[in-house]
Amino acid sequence: MRYVNGFLITLLILISASFADAQKIARPVDLVYPQLDSENSRWIFFASACRPFGMVNLSPDNNADGDWGSGYRYERDSVKFFSHIHGWQLSGVPVMPVNGAFRGNLGSNIYGSKYSHDKEVVKPGYHSVFLDSYGIKAELTSTTRVGFHRYHFPAAKESYLLLDLGTFLGPAGTVKGYAKKMNDREIQGYALMDKTTRRPKEMYVFFDIQLDTPFQNMLAWKDGHLTGVTDEYQGSNGGVYLKFGTPDDRVIQMKVGISYVDADQARLNIQSELPHWNFDRVANESSEEWNQYLSRIEIEGGTPVQQKRFYTDLWHSLLGRRTISDANGKYCDMTGTERRIGQIPLDKSGKPLFAHHNSDSFWGAQWTIATLWDLVYPKITSDFVNSMLLMYDDGGLIPRGPAGGNYTAVMTGASSTPFIVSAYMKGIRTFDYHKAYEGMKKNHMPGGMMGKAGYEHNTANGGGIEYYIERGYVPYPLEKKWGIHQDGAAQTLEYASQDWCLAQMAKSLGKQADYDYFKKRSANWKNLYDSQTGWIRPRDLNGKWKEPFDPYQYESGFVEGNSAQVTWFVPHDLPGLATMMGGNSNAAAKLEASFKTAEKLDFTSGKAHSKELQEEYRRIPINYGNQPSIETAFVFNHIGYPWLTQYWSRKVVDHAFSALSTDKGYNGDEDQGLMGSLAVLMKMGLFEMNSGAEQRPVVELGSPIFDKITIHLDSNYYKGKSFVIEVKNNQPENYYIQTANLNGKPQLNQWIHLDEITRGGKLLLEMGKDPNKNWGSPK
Repeated sequence: MRYVNGFLITLLILISASFADAQKIARPVDLVYPQLDSENSRWIFFASACRPFGMVNLSPDNNADGDWGSGYRYERDSVKFFSHIHGWQLSGVPVMPVNGAFRGNLGSNIYGSKYSHDKEVVKPGYHSVFLDSYGIKAELTSTTRVGFHRYHFPAAKESYLLLDLGTFLGPAGTVKGYAKKMNDREIQGYALMDKTTRRPKEMYVFFDIQLDTPFQNMLAWKDGHLTGVTDEYQGSNGGVYLKFGTPDDRVIQMKVGISYVDADQARLNIQSELPHWNFDRVANESSEEWNQYLSRIEIEGGTPVQQKRFYTDLWHSLLGRRTISDANGKYCDMTGTERRIGQIPLDKSGKPLFAHHNSDSFWGAQWTIATLWDLVYPKITSDFVNSMLLMYDDGGLIPRGPAGGNYTAVMTGASSTPFIVSAYMKGIRTFDYHKAYEGMKKNHMPGGMMGKAGYEHNTANGGGIEYYIERGYVPYPLEKKWGIHQDGAAQTLEYASQDWCLAQMAKSLGKQADYDYFKKRSANWKNLYDSQTGWIRPRDLNGKWKEPFDPYQYESGFVEGNSAQVTWFVPHDLPGLATMMGGNSNAAAKLEASFKTAEKLDFTSGKAHSKELQEEYRRIPINYGNQPSIETAFVFNHIGYPWLTQYWSRKVVDHAFSALSTDKGYNGDEDQGLMGSLAVLMKMGLFEMNSGAEQRPVVELGSPIFDKITIHLDSNYYKGKSFVIEVKNNQPENYYIQTANLNGKPQLNQWIHLDEITRGGKLLLEMGKDPNKNWGSPK
């Protein structure tokens, strides 16, 4: 028996060691779960055959009607087609392999195919499905600007590849399409995508399609009727299809180059990025590119589920905000009255200095991607800032959410200001920061982005900036509806925070008068604090408080939130807010009461966007399913209660950002990397309340969930090689920091300077199950 026990112990040790080794050698990319929350997808959320920030984001579409509930939807049992663009207000080029009697003219509800998840493989950079209706295995991968398809056709009398140039596709319908046969292996053309309420102008998407197998004919349909063989098609509500001979099982490969400039540029993108036909090579290269990005952060410890969810979150942080410029730097400028083709400056080798980008709003970026990208991927930050300044050169305003070269005026305020200022203050200055300051200052004045409400395309009145300057607050309601999100209380607090950020850059640049002006404006939030109720409360045009007032009432003065959530949106003056609440202890008690209430609903307004809109879910004081209150767990750090930041930030992670399933994940709207980035930061125990816009940026500490976190720093921007966070006694119930050491010396504050991280080093945290109320607290 003693021998048997010894053998079992040895066996268990070997198994444990093998498991540890397996965990250690697993590539981060292999831990990503792309189908996370895919039952709640919107058009811009899911991507599989895609590179980081790729122009092409190729994947199956299970539903294509509308911005919400469209794209890849795990719960649907059929594939309509495979389309190449799932961007903010952008879509285009849906294709489908079919066989038998052609039915493409009857619409995707007819020509689509049943499929099963049992015969589906989804990985970063690769997607395959088996189309049951046709017996065709479809494989998808991509380069940055080229979709690459491999179709396994069974023997059939008639086989086709169709291109639908008349369908509705996510956010937009197709106004018209054009296709021309270049030879028996290539077609070119475009789809003109209709304008949307968010993107105010029609948008051309050009394509060049090349095949490794000659097709017999190009045929077309229009208005539901087949029109026969053609070498050229143009019109609305139609499309083309290529006929192939497949007397036996046959593999046909297809490249689809995309451009917003013209079809020849789409061909150039193929020539630049995909000159060969080796599908497996491209799929492997895509996987490796993703792995290189994801490996910039290494984690040890935690459960297998926690590790998978972490790298899925990190993957999302790099996924949604798309490239819109071509391989040679040409791009489409839609900021003026006429469509114009621009050119990004080239380096000495003839390559573009940066890529131009399409992006949802930067509303909430100050607590998410501004922190994560600046620290781990500063080149990405630099590219996005340069892209914004390119648009400023073209159209005269720095955007807050561009779509295909269009201004969209998405959301509110000057949300790009904290993003740009934080980059500058952290030493990421590979852009013209004098021009950036000029553009940001313009956005903070009448006629700039602060003057525009949500999707206010042709005027600049709904932002209420004149009232904010003259009266110190934005009234609610205004005298007229100019756009959406005309919610004056929330706008006031957002502007005040952004003014503070701009003031910091003004000070750094020696612009004392500007600093004094914007610093003074940053105190405007105080004009809406109601001492009687203890909440931020809207005032009308006559200065009267909103009546009746309910701090849990959704919107009605608050953008996608309520007063209980938005009251804490004073990141630059939380001690001042606490003073108005009667002191730190009163403020902490008030905020903790909100967290205890919100915990009953897992800190979110439901588990999906559709739930968030329901009254019983939106009456919540803290919502980690949207951006307005995602800083709240770290507010305690600023009012003398850091142990409550440690406790509640870990609770939020456990409840809101730990699921690994198709029906849960981001509890509302992931918003193109914002919530993925937030989850990554909270799991590392790092946060920036002011996006690092301080004169000497600071990073504050929470409660890491892993035993060891290694951040590999970019030597082109930072002096250090890596920064390591080592966590001792890290158990599920050990939320609290007991002691901290930075590079061997006691760390007494709940924050460290960013430059202490970027010089490289090691932070050692000792955790425990009881709070150490002496650590990190004011003495």
